[in-house]
Amino acid sequence: MVQRTPFRRLLLCLALAVLVAASALVTFQISQRLSLADLQATGRHRLDLYAASLERSIDKYAYFPATLGLESDVIDLLSGGATPRLADKVNRYLEQLNERAGTLAIYVIDLHGHVRASSNWQRSDSFVGEDLSFRAYFRDAIDQGNGRFFGIGTTRSEPGYYLSSALSRNGRIVGVAVIKVSLEQLEESWATAETPVLVADENGIVILSSVPDWKFTALRRLDETTRATFDRTQQYNRRALPPLGVNETASLDKAARLVRIDRASSASVTAYPVTGQFLIQSQPLAGTFWSLNVFSHIERAEKVSTTRAAGAGVTMLLFALLGLMLNERRRLLKERLAAREALQKAHDELERKVEERTLDLSATNQQLQTEIAERVRAEQTLRAAQDELIQAGKLAVIGQLSAGIVHELNQPLAALRTLSGNAVRFLERGNEQTARDNLERIGQLVDRMGQITGQLKAFARKSSGKAAPVDLRQVVANAIALLEQRFRTSRIRLTRNFPDTPLTVLCDGNRLEQVIINLIGNALDAMLDQPEEQRRELGIEISAEISSTPRENAVRLTVRDHGPGLSPEAIARLFEPFFTTKDAGVGLGLGLAISTGIVNDYGGTLSGENHPDGGAVFILTLPLTIEDTGSEQP
Repeated sequence: MVQRTPFRRLLLCLALAVLVAASALVTFQISQRLSLADLQATGRHRLDLYAASLERSIDKYAYFPATLGLESDVIDLLSGGATPRLADKVNRYLEQLNERAGTLAIYVIDLHGHVRASSNWQRSDSFVGEDLSFRAYFRDAIDQGNGRFFGIGTTRSEPGYYLSSALSRNGRIVGVAVIKVSLEQLEESWATAETPVLVADENGIVILSSVPDWKFTALRRLDETTRATFDRTQQYNRRALPPLGVNETASLDKAARLVRIDRASSASVTAYPVTGQFLIQSQPLAGTFWSLNVFSHIERAEKVSTTRAAGAGVTMLLFALLGLMLNERRRLLKERLAAREALQKAHDELERKVEERTLDLSATNQQLQTEIAERVRAEQTLRAAQDELIQAGKLAVIGQLSAGIVHELNQPLAALRTLSGNAVRFLERGNEQTARDNLERIGQLVDRMGQITGQLKAFARKSSGKAAPVDLRQVVANAIALLEQRFRTSRIRLTRNFPDTPLTVLCDGNRLEQVIINLIGNALDAMLDQPEEQRRELGIEISAEISSTPRENAVRLTVRDHGPGLSPEAIARLFEPFFTTKDAGVGLGLGLAISTGIVNDYGGTLSGENHPDGGAVFILTLPLTIEDTGSEQP
């Protein structure tokens, strides 16, 4: 039974999907038929209205050309008795008549096809004298008595509807009268319609349209013979006549088809769609070879049908889901009772496991607290050992400086002995002024000795390691003062390059002084084996600058010597404890290791490398305090 359940659910879902799809499809088809029937009824009504308005616009001029035969001056002009005075009189008459009738042009043509008089006789593009024998409306009027023709004027390229009638005297044709009428006013009234409408002539060319872009396009493909005829008659004045792009998708009856138009309108904006699927309905216009076409966009009908189909599908789905929910509720009630029993059993089992786990966690927590206490004690012991190692390194530096310090003190002591003896003798002689000068010099020497011992005492004391703001420039000055004797005796030049502004860093000043003494001392050792001229001219360079990055501002201190540089092995093991390149007994190899630990404790870095121009260079980087970084910003 358990194996059949998934298959049964699958069949149920498929049946439900088929039922919903079928109800939606049937509803869509019925709704579509009804919507198309409504569109057809509306379209037929529009066809009748548009056809009546077009016929009225044309019929009011239908008998107008024939009335020119009642004017004797016109007949005389066409009969061969033309004089300049008569031609001028007829021109003025046609001009006045054209203004009153509101037509585009009125003109008369003789039997040879030449225009003898025209309403636009005064204009530069006047028809007077033109040969229009090739026009169809001229030939139709001669052969049949009257003619109807839509075309584009060859002079002004102005489209219009031509109505022509033969003029006769005593039963003999003497010429043709032509009236050119504009249908643009009718087109403008169509522009306010709810759907596109167009009129196509016998050649399938759109001559009137509520969509400007559709005008003078072809509803069907034009062959070469037809285009040659157009070029000969100049009916469309050599227009390109591109296809409109009407593609039939279905035929409902003789007067109604479903079509699709993909040609986008680019030059005008309309209040209705001009692309997509349309219901096109056609009707011939009485008295012409034209056809009137109304395009009803079926998007709204499609949306209504889709909405109704979706509603039917959703309704069917809701009823089906309601049945499923009732069935599911019955099943869930049964399963809930079984689940409640299983949940109680699982709860009891969970309580037992939680109790066991709590005991395990308590034991683990006690063990972890013991390990944490041991680790704290180990860290305290390690910190104490590190402080002792730093102090030992400091005493080792003092031992290296002892010879120079003794020399610094011996000279003032010898001077004190000599000056004090001389002062006694000058007092015995009564030369108090000279004795006073000697005593002042003795005081100055004592101050100097006190300064040396004070610096040495301050450096030797055991520091707390607590960070405080210190000026890096002053720390470097103290370190150089302690090493001044070594610089003098070694005859090594010292070059310093520091900015004028304070370089305040947050660290222990005494320990930082130990680091700088170690770096300068190593540089002095590297220069001892160099020629004396190189020591005097190049020596050691110490410089500091502020290095700004997007994350922080720091001060960068460099100590460079002009010695032999560092070997590859020395660069690889530079900061290892007990590694040294000095002779045995000179150093333990702890100076750089201790310095690295001190610098890292205060968020700095220490690195060493060879300078591209020779010698070794050590780079110490420490972050500036907040006050300095703030002062650097605008």
